[in-house]
Order: sequence, then structure tokens, then C-alpha cells
Amino acid sequence: MGFSATVGGTRHVFADLRQLLACATPFRSGDALAGVAAESAAQRVAAQRALADLPLAHFLTEAVVPYEADEVTRLILDSHDAAAFAPLAHLTVGGFRDWLLGEADSAALTTLAPGLTPEMVAALSKICRLQDLVAIAAKCRVVTRFRNTLGLPGTLSIRLQPNDPVDDPKGIAAQVLDGLLLGAGDAVIGVNPATDNVENLCRVLGLLDAVRDRYAIPTQSCVLAHVTTTLLAMQRGAPVDLVFQSIGGTQAVNESFGVSLSLLAEAHAAALALKRGTLGDNCMYFETGQGSALSADAHHGVDQQTLECRAYAVARRFRPLLVNSVVGFIGPEYLFDGKQITRAGLEDHMCGKLLGLPMGVDVCYTNHAEADQDDMDALLTLLGVAGVTYVMGVPGADDTMLAYQSTSFHDGLYVRAALGKTPAPEFLAWLERMGLADRTPDRLPMAVAGLL
Repeated sequence: MGFSATVGGTRHVFADLRQLLACATPFRSGDALAGVAAESAAQRVAAQRALADLPLAHFLTEAVVPYEADEVTRLILDSHDAAAFAPLAHLTVGGFRDWLLGEADSAALTTLAPGLTPEMVAALSKICRLQDLVAIAAKCRVVTRFRNTLGLPGTLSIRLQPNDPVDDPKGIAAQVLDGLLLGAGDAVIGVNPATDNVENLCRVLGLLDAVRDRYAIPTQSCVLAHVTTTLLAMQRGAPVDLVFQSIGGTQAVNESFGVSLSLLAEAHAAALALKRGTLGDNCMYFETGQGSALSADAHHGVDQQTLECRAYAVARRFRPLLVNSVVGFIGPEYLFDGKQITRAGLEDHMCGKLLGLPMGVDVCYTNHAEADQDDMDALLTLLGVAGVTYVMGVPGADDTMLAYQSTSFHDGLYVRAALGKTPAPEFLAWLERMGLADRTPDRLPMAVAGLL
């Protein structure tokens, strides 16, 4: 089945849903690299028009990656909640956008989430302006719990990211202290290990858990090792709070990461069995990023933003505490400049939230991208308005282990103060008990004593 639309007197034809979605995508370097981007602005507009008129129900009948060849496609279609989808089954993609910007409210979106597929929300994002992406996401409420409560209205959490180039315990500890003093760490205290082996993992996990336990910090820790290493650590009795894994939107890209749905299910069950959460059992942490499938030659000719949304179906299966789009980390080959990074970050956040996920965004870029910290300030502010669940806290915004630019502890303080946001309630109470938070009436809504 083909699709078509006329723009400027020229009729543009799209062979299938895969091509329609790709051509409708606002331009980004990764789609051009893959050879799937629209050939002209006119073709892009035609694709967006055709997509706006496409019934949402069509996405249940045509897969962009074959069902027989891909376990992510099977997960998406086999787990679809027809009852949740039924109230909107009569709408087109354009009608869905109008409903979201109009009468839709938070309660309705929570009920709807299991009835949406990744391709539906990807299609929606392609006909949205930036303000639409912000406005729709701001209506979504996704609350998760482990040792504190994330995603409540009026809150903005921060992952404290104390990475060290050699996993030096003193370096990690110093950064943890720095972040806690600046109000970061309620989302998670999470270390990207320089060395991914079980001995190192257990050592760093022990350090983080000792700090958390000594000061009774109501948060969770994580060392972002491969899921197989974390499974080994759990077998050794290591204090694993959250199981981390990078994931993608096709079976082939997940295989390139060394994972499958069955392996993730095994790790999820093992983490649940530890019962380390005090307020809830959301114990998984996933990271994603537009372009990962293309970089692994596992994209099946699908545009990178649609594949990013399909990764969210994998995450949704395991009820995670946190999902993070590391939006600019993969480099300018996939998101060339600040403009492309900004749009991708807002797309990822809105699409993930609509699918029922606790979305955070690593507002970041690599040093060879056409972007700078002003671009990141703009995206951070937009995400704050859109209700992002959490952002990163990196000393000086410069990660010396991963060699990229992100957001600093002070950036987190800025956006909380500017938008009247607070940390997770349990973490805020801890900050106040420790004499670190100042919420007196003549001060900003969330200031760390003596700094703002």
C-alpha cells in the first residue's frame, strides 16, 4: 500500500509506511547518512501531510520492521492494549495531535499509554512544532518509585554522575560529595565504569552503597555496567539497586549490545528478588539515543527517530525507574548541530512520556558537534518547561571519563529555581535535615544554602 500527497502541484508518492515516516522527519544528519531522508523540503511537507491524514489504526496493520524477523516488533504488536486504544481508534495522526493539544488531560494520557505504539507517537512527533512537543509532554505524568518518588508535578530530579577516568574511589567520592552539596542525586547516583568487570563493579557498588547508607540518603545507586556483569555481581551478593542497560529499537541493534528481551527479563527478575526498594520496585534503568541502530547497521531502512521510539517499547516492558535519552552523545554524524539536538531531545522526551515512561534527557553534545553550552541551556530550559523527569549532574558539565559535554550541578539548580521545581520530596526533606536546602519565603524555590 502506498501513500501520496500533492505540494506545489507535484504529487509525491511514498511506497510504504517506513518511507513515509522517514520522509516526514524534520531533517537530521543521521537520516541523510542512512539515505532515508526526504530529498527536498517539498517532499518532506508532502510526507507530513500524508502522515497527518493517516488513521492511527493503520499502525497496527503495517510494521516498519518485519514481525517474523524482529522480537521488538513482536513485543510491540503482541502487547498492544486494544481496550486502552479504543477511545482514539477513529482518529488520524493529525486528529491525535489536535486532541492532545486540546482536551486531553494527564489522567486520560495515563490511561491511553498502553494503547499507543512507538510508531504512532513517532508519527505524531513528525508533525509537531517544538512548542507542541513541549505542551504535550507537559501534560504527561509518569511516577516511579524505588527509595524515593520520581516524576511528581513540580519536581525535577538530577542524576549525580561521578565518573572517573580510572574508577578511582577518591575521585568518585569527591564528585558524589560535590553533587550532594549542590542538591543533585535524587534520580540516582550513577557511575559509568571505566572498566566493565565484576570485581570493579562490586567495588564501586560497595562504595556508593556505603555512602548512601552512612548518611541515610533516600536515593538509589547504579553502576552502568553491562547487564551480564550486573547479573554476576548480584550472584556475588553485591548491593545492586538498579540494573542498567543500553537498548535500541530493533532486535539486531540489541544483539549488537549483547542483549535480548529474555536476558533483560532474567536481570529484571533477579533485581526484583533482591527487594532493595523501600517505596517501590521500579528497578531498571535504560539509556537510548537516536542513531544507535544506524551505527550498528541494524536500522532496516527506518529513520532514526522512529527506531528510538521503538526502543521505548523495550523499556516499557520492564517498568523502569528511569529512562534516559543521551541525546547528543552519539555525535554529529547523527545529530549535526544544536538545532537538531534540541529537536531530538524534545521528541524523545514527549514520545517516551506518551508511552508511559519516566523520561530523562542527557542534555549533551560531543566536542566535534556544531553545538555549544548556549544550545544546551536552551534545551535544558525547554525540557524543564515540558516536565522532564530528570537531567544529568556532571561536575563543571564536562565528563572527563566519557569526554563529552553535559549539564552541571549548577545547571540543575538554575532550572529548578527558574521554574519553581524541587527535588523528589523524600530527597528534599533529607537536604533540609542536612542543612543544605533553603526554602525560606524570600528565597528561590530550591536553592542550596549560600549558592543561589
